[in-house]
This record gives sequence, C-alpha cells and structure tokens, in this order.
Amino acid sequence: MAKVLIPLANGFEDIEAVSIVDVLRRGGVEVVTASIHGTPGVRSAHGIDMRADALFDDVEDDNFDAIVLPGGGEGTENLKACGPLIRRLQRQHEENRLICAICAAPTVLVAAGVLDEDVHVTCYPTCQMDLDREWSPAPVVSDGMIITGQAPGSALLFSLVVLQALAGSPVAKKVARGMVTDVLD
Repeated sequence: MAKVLIPLANGFEDIEAVSIVDVLRRGGVEVVTASIHGTPGVRSAHGIDMRADALFDDVEDDNFDAIVLPGGGEGTENLKACGPLIRRLQRQHEENRLICAICAAPTVLVAAGVLDEDVHVTCYPTCQMDLDREWSPAPVVSDGMIITGQAPGSALLFSLVVLQALAGSPVAKKVARGMVTDVLD
C-alpha cells in the first residue's frame, strides 16, 4: 500500500485538501495529514477547522511514496515558510519519489528547488509569474515524478491522477466510477 504525506498549513484550500485525502483513501492509499504548526488544529482558507492526523515534526523523517501539497494563498505562503518542509521536499526529490502540488502550491516546489529544468507544470493562473518556467493552462500536468494541478475546480481530476500514479489506472478508474465521474475517460 502506498503511503502519502499531506502537509497542512493554516489557509489551505478546503476542497483541494479534502478531495486529495478522500480520493486517495477511497483508493486504498495510506494518507497522513500533518500540521506544520505544532498543533493538530489547522484552519482552512474558508474557515473550516480540521484536525491533522499528526504533527509534521513527528513524521518528517518517515518515508512516503508521495508528498501532496494543497494550495490556497495563505496556506501556500505558510508552506513556503516552513524550512523543515522545504528540506523534506528536497529529500523526496533526491530519492526520486513523487511530489504533487495544486493551485498556488507549485510555487512551493520552486522555492524548494525541486523542479528540474525541463519539467512542465501548471498552477493557479495568477501564480504563473512566480514559476521559474513557462506554465501550462491544463487542469493537471504529470511530468515524471511531479504532478501539478491548476485550481480548486481541478481538485478531483488532480486527486485521481495522483491516485493513478500511486495505485494504477484500474484502481483510479474504479474510484472515479464509484464517485460517478468520468474525468479519467
């Protein structure tokens, strides 16, 4: 079973974080949500209080098949400011393990220096200037060990593409059918 870390920071985009957790768990992936703030309580961009499964400090040295970053303006800035997360993303990259980010969060990958020169990405349109490369207007871009999503509206597709990378196409398609969506067809 694949194991995924989802770091949560105050100001995370609600639908992105919850969609990722929901879809991956439906697909049988072990998901660990981890607060970067030293307390399990984290508040979303739209005022929803969530309780993370763990504190980032307690799981940062664990091995994860993927690290998935939800976006949100404030949440992304908080993720960028978290030195231990930046170092963990660099380790994930060095180990050639999957790194995923949606909305504004691909800018965290830039800050961490984990995007190789030729990797293609997407992000929230107003964040494109913060990338160190051209961006794609596609809702989801998968390039090697990097998967990026554009916005809250692409959260379900992004989550299913991440699941597909971790558990295979049959599992992702089964989850999509169970959710009565044809976004993978």
